[in-house]
Formats: sequence, structure tokens, C-alpha cells
Amino acid sequence: MKQCSFRIYLLASLMFLSGALSLISRRALADDTGDDQQNATLNNPAAQSTDQNAGQGDDSASDTGDNDAYDPFIDYNEYDTSGDEEADINFFENGRLMSAALLVGGQTFTGGFHKLYSDSITYGGYFSYFFDLHFALQFSYISSSHAITVNGGGGSATGNVTFNEIGLDLKYYFNMDDVKKGLANFNPYIITGFSPITRDSTVDGESEFTRQNAVAFDIGAGFEIPIMRRQMFIGGQGLYQIVNFPDQYTQITLNNGTISTGIYPNGAIITYLGVIGVNF
Repeated sequence: MKQCSFRIYLLASLMFLSGALSLISRRALADDTGDDQQNATLNNPAAQSTDQNAGQGDDSASDTGDNDAYDPFIDYNEYDTSGDEEADINFFENGRLMSAALLVGGQTFTGGFHKLYSDSITYGGYFSYFFDLHFALQFSYISSSHAITVNGGGGSATGNVTFNEIGLDLKYYFNMDDVKKGLANFNPYIITGFSPITRDSTVDGESEFTRQNAVAFDIGAGFEIPIMRRQMFIGGQGLYQIVNFPDQYTQITLNNGTISTGIYPNGAIITYLGVIGVNF
């Protein structure tokens, strides 16, 4: 029994000693490997430079990413998108900021106006301010003088009437990019707005013909053909104006109201104009 216990004790001691020797040998091998790697790095400057450059590259990449995210010294740009900037460049290269024009043409009437007033020459001018390639605001002045002829109820009278108007209108120019070059040069537009009108009427011996004011609603269309390398233009414009003067529902009478003519001073004004202007 004692002999068996001694054998077991001896076997356990040998196993413990073997494990201790194995652990010691592994640690010694690891220390030798680390020393060899350190000596190789010290003896090879290129390896050191590569490691340092790699670290600097990581830092540089991080810095570059930060700069892309926000740069306090970047140039200011007022445009939200590149499309807005292209539109402005196109406007300054191909558009115009302002234009001024002289107007000469004719004026006629409808309804009761046509019975009272003769057709006549009209003249004036306008000034336009362009917001972009399509929209412009127009300020205009137009004046005309017409003969008055009143016939009805066995009486007649003659006189003269003058129309003076100041217009404030919005013009829209159509996009002609997809149209043939010859037609695109016409630059068609539509126009709408309002015009305060003063009408001065005088008829010999009739006191009811006086000065009156009204506001007309304007609607029309026109075109402009560029000339002189787009520095000037010629064109035409037609305007239909709906106007209601205070006496539009009052019958015109003669001889201090004793003769009823059956004519009422109402209707629309039709103006057709030739245009010659300059661009700024």
C-alpha cells in the first residue's frame, strides 16, 4: 500500500515539473521573438518611416474629412443650387434689365363710344423693367384726340374729346427655345394690367360734356423683333381696354335736355401701336 502511494506521488511530481518547464520555455521563446522584432525595426529606418507615414495618413484623412464637412474660410455663395446660378448667368448674357420705347398707332371704339368718337391717331411711350427672361413690368403713357359727332332725335352737335392714360401692366414673354429661329426672333408676349384714364370732352353749346376719370382694365398682346445686335427692337402691340365712366348709363341729350339722342357713352377702347425701342 505504501509502495503504491509513493508511485502516485512520484508521478504527480513529474507531471508538475514537466508543466513548469513547458511554461518557462514558452515565455523565453516569446521574449526572444519580441527582441528580434524590435532589433529588426531599429536596424531598418524605412520600416519606421512607413509606420510614421501611415499614422500621419490616418490623421490627414481625418483632417480632410473634417474640412469637407465645414470650412470657415470657404467663399460665400448666395445660390442654393447650381441651377439658380445658371439661370442668373443666362439672364445677364441673353436677357435685358430695362427697355424704353416710343408708340405710334391708332385708336378705335366699340358700343356707344363708336357712335360718338371718330377713329384717330394715338401716340405715347413706355418703360419696362425686367424681372427675368419672361416677366416685365411696364409703365406707359398714351394720348389721343378724337372728333365727337352726336346725331339723334332730330338734333346734332360736334366737338372734340381727348383721352390721356397712364398704364401699369405686367408683360409675359413666351419661351421660344423650341421654336424655329425665324419665329423665335418675334419675341411674342401677352400684357395685362390697369390704366387710369382722363377723358376731356367739349361740345359747342352743351354743358354736359365735361372731364371725367375712370380706371380701365387692359388686356392685349404684342411682339418685339431685335435689331442692331439686340441693342434696339421694333414691334407691335394691340390693347383692348374695358372702361366704365360715371355717365355710361346716362343718355346723351342736346339743347339742355330737350332732345334725347338714344346714345349712351359706353363701350371699350381698342388701341393698336407700332413700337420702336432701345434695350439697356
